[in-house]
Amino acid sequence: MKTSIKKTTAHRPWTRRALLATAAMATMASLAAPAQAGDLEVLHWWTSGGEAKAISGLKDQLQAKGHKWKDFAVAGGAGDAAMTVLKSRAISGNAPTAAQIKGPLLQDWAAEGMLANIDDVAKAEHWDDLLLPVISNIVKYKGHYIAVPVNVHRVNWLWINPEVMRKAGVKPPTTWDEFFVAADALKKAGVTPLAHGGQSWQDFTTFETVVLGTGGPEFYRKALIQLDPASLKSPTMEKSLTTFRRLKAYTDRNAPGRDWNLATAMVMKGEAAMQIMGDWAKGEFLAAGKTAGKDFLCVPAPGTAKSYTFNVDSFAMFKVKGDANQQAQREMASAILSPAVQESFNLEKGSIPVRKGVSLAKYDDCAKASAADFAEAGKANTLLPSIAHGMAVRPAAEGAIKDVVSQFWNSESITPAQAMDRLVSAAKTQ
Repeated sequence: MKTSIKKTTAHRPWTRRALLATAAMATMASLAAPAQAGDLEVLHWWTSGGEAKAISGLKDQLQAKGHKWKDFAVAGGAGDAAMTVLKSRAISGNAPTAAQIKGPLLQDWAAEGMLANIDDVAKAEHWDDLLLPVISNIVKYKGHYIAVPVNVHRVNWLWINPEVMRKAGVKPPTTWDEFFVAADALKKAGVTPLAHGGQSWQDFTTFETVVLGTGGPEFYRKALIQLDPASLKSPTMEKSLTTFRRLKAYTDRNAPGRDWNLATAMVMKGEAAMQIMGDWAKGEFLAAGKTAGKDFLCVPAPGTAKSYTFNVDSFAMFKVKGDANQQAQREMASAILSPAVQESFNLEKGSIPVRKGVSLAKYDDCAKASAADFAEAGKANTLLPSIAHGMAVRPAAEGAIKDVVSQFWNSESITPAQAMDRLVSAAKTQ
């Protein structure tokens, strides 16, 4: 019998296609069919207002199917605290169903054999067609899907309170020279020019944005993605460090330790004029009932208009026991990339859909600009992973470089030359 099937399949290609189609239909049917309720323990660090509203839509959809969702939220804007908790849980053999993990760190978890293969869902729903290769490659390990991307965030945004700027008689800056002229005028008007939170990831977000605006996309790629020693210790990097340090004089004395969403609130309330932050900041404006183009403006950070630094949030799927729990996990993976969740989640989060073809009709001008710039940057090869947000280099090197940047920001005694030497050393960290 086995022999006859093999011969029939080999000599009649339409039969093979039919078998593959039947298998795909069976997989899709299993995703859609009612099943025994499973448990979903989901680790993430989305705890601010806009973030919490975004994740609640996914949670509601899965609970409507009967699954039990257990929120495992660990506060901390960059996810460092969440990763510490995750490592502890995983080592003890008690990993969650899914965890928010990004960039190269996904490869490390997959290499440890901790993550589940979700190719069955991906093939049934044609993820390779729905995602750009620059995205799908991030969530694959050795060609297999082990995570689901949720969104695309643009990092190199400058958020502006237009009323504060108008009163000070200044316009949104397009270069760093224009920024400092505007900042001086704002300071004279009694307003904090730049809202900032003195945490290492926020320092680094500002730093990488300055590097991009000062050196351009190719320099950014060499220095902060390839970690080229000559670029890390160059006149362009020295200029970037000098510009970065100048910014501190335009922040307020309460910045150290401040959470990013509290810095966003300063702009919202008119206590500060601008903030350099990814577009999750927009989720805070929207959650407060603010309108893009009226109550707040989004413009590319100085010097970065034709480039796009991105941060893609994704959920890694850990190996779980029990048919019901595995089915719940597959349904979670399917739900994340569904058009409905892609629309609702990203409307609240401030990001744009990672799935191709999702209508932006309900989105504001900031999101539409982000989507257009993302497409253009993809064509121009100026689409760049954010090192500050775990998208570009291995965690050890990223952490070491972050430390150097924050030390430089916080200590006037460290010269740009010393900082460059330390960056070169930090880049070698394995």
